[in-house]
Amino acid sequence: MSKQYQNLLSQLDRLHRHNRQGSFRTRARYHEAMQRFCRWLADTYHVERLANVAPKHLIAYTRHLQESGKAPSTIKTDLAAIRFYHDLMPSPRYELPDNSDLALQRRSYLGVDRTWSEQELSRMLTYAAELGREDYVTILLLGRYTALRIHECFRIDTATACQALREHAITIKGKGGLVRTVPLAPILAPRLRYHLDRTSRGSKLFVGNGLPTHQAIKALQSFIATHRIYAQDPDSQRPMTFHGLRHTCAAEWYDARLTAGDTPKQARLAVARLLGHGRDEVTKIYLASREGGDM
Repeated sequence: MSKQYQNLLSQLDRLHRHNRQGSFRTRARYHEAMQRFCRWLADTYHVERLANVAPKHLIAYTRHLQESGKAPSTIKTDLAAIRFYHDLMPSPRYELPDNSDLALQRRSYLGVDRTWSEQELSRMLTYAAELGREDYVTILLLGRYTALRIHECFRIDTATACQALREHAITIKGKGGLVRTVPLAPILAPRLRYHLDRTSRGSKLFVGNGLPTHQAIKALQSFIATHRIYAQDPDSQRPMTFHGLRHTCAAEWYDARLTAGDTPKQARLAVARLLGHGRDEVTKIYLASREGGDM
């Protein structure tokens, strides 16, 4: 660790300790993004004071993220983290440019197929099982067959799992506190029973004692990133992330509604309710793999 990086981290940690704005999850996400920015600053520009961050640094970092293949949404969140901490500084030397000045792409995934093939899922499940990570097996299946977000999976406790088995549907609190109920696919019932047999009452199914939830989430994301190259279909250009399982499930729900006689718009609205946002515009993003999903 270079001296410049150590200095930047010390300054960042002081700002982080005194910050009480935003949710725990947002603070953790911003802190991680800022740590990456600090490393890049130290390695590329040998900057030693956060107060000296200038527009040229932000422009160059944005270009670095784009060339690294980061999605527009990820870049915008990382830049929001940098501006957030910049605003916490008592006397920064420069004003930072906003996204319009940086000519960032609109936050959009329209036209991008993010679904997983059945073969890709099967390979990833095999890698998880070979490592003895039955928790990863179940979480991947939850993403694929209930379209739960990754943090929603890690929120499941024994009470939620027991209720899901009784009602054959899982009820979860999602973004903005919105509660939704999703049918429980038959493949998931034995998986939930497996974890209930091994989890003390009142505990979360997929978070070990003493382990912060955000670290457990990050570990699963790292597992997927590490094994993606082996699990992905040959010549596939589709991104393979956990969130892509949500896209896969949404597409399957959409197909089922069309088969049942819904119009494309009716099918999208039904899928939107199951996804937990209710917005047709967002649902179209999830259905990039389907003809008529944007009509």
